[in-house]
Amino acid sequence: MISALTTNKQEKANLTERNIIHLPGTDCVIKSAASLSAFTSYRVGGSAEWYVAPRSLEALQASIEYAKDLNLPVTILGAGSNLLVSDQGIPGLVIASRHFRSKHFDLQTGQLTVAAGESIPSLAWEAADLGWQGLEWAVGIPGTVGGAVVMNAGAHNSCIADMLVSAELLSPDGRLETITPAELGYQYRSSLLQRGKRIVTQATFQLQPGADPAKVLATTKEHKQHRLTTQPYNYPSCGSVFRNPKTYSAGWLIEQAGLKGYQIGGAQVAQLHANFIVNRGGAKASDIFCLISHIQREVQERWSIWLEPEVKMIGEFQPVG
Repeated sequence: MISALTTNKQEKANLTERNIIHLPGTDCVIKSAASLSAFTSYRVGGSAEWYVAPRSLEALQASIEYAKDLNLPVTILGAGSNLLVSDQGIPGLVIASRHFRSKHFDLQTGQLTVAAGESIPSLAWEAADLGWQGLEWAVGIPGTVGGAVVMNAGAHNSCIADMLVSAELLSPDGRLETITPAELGYQYRSSLLQRGKRIVTQATFQLQPGADPAKVLATTKEHKQHRLTTQPYNYPSCGSVFRNPKTYSAGWLIEQAGLKGYQIGGAQVAQLHANFIVNRGGAKASDIFCLISHIQREVQERWSIWLEPEVKMIGEFQPVG
């Protein structure tokens, strides 16, 4: 299958002239000029030059090989919940992992092995239904397993690094490797995966089975309710925009700078939680980017603290002077 792709010169010549590419030997379809706004929680952003959503490891490997064969840059897109895509879109091939799903609860070990495209909140509810403790905190994390592993997602004083047993990664040359948390260089909301080209395909988490499902569900519901009452969910957002510095929380610094409710275009600093930027309707990615830059400058001027974005920005953005 791969050799057929790499030797098909006519396919290369026709790439820019076709709207759909069928990957031989797979059920994968690569589409051109696919709008990404529907695939990000901000509901903004341009189009992917090429877009594919594989449903199996073989299809994922074929997609990577296809991009490599044509010298296309690759961008991995999970749930799009911690992402700001440029209005100009993303060049190359965007690979969506949202359909890359499987899960296995091992009763003997208490370990949960899941594919990268599985929803973190859905897993939290499913674990609670089974009486498995350890994921209650994650019920409000609006992302996929792959993104959570890469970003070291966390809440309520817990994070992925605390429970990860191992992660399976796909390297650019098509090799699969299994690594431990110690090899990921985990820190607050970051890992070495953010600076490389390896793709998370699945992860194994250590949970604690055998608890009363009613009690685990009650705790999970409490965490969900806390999120609903302290964070804005009535408008599209990416969750927390900035990492918390060591001194004060980012939300407190932004609020003290008088920026709650501040708006650029359709993008607004949320009234309920200042570390959220919401799309009030009709916002562009450039509005959100400009608002992020404005917040950074205002907090820097008042507190001499430069806020580091937690949201990942992809594509071209014009610097704000």
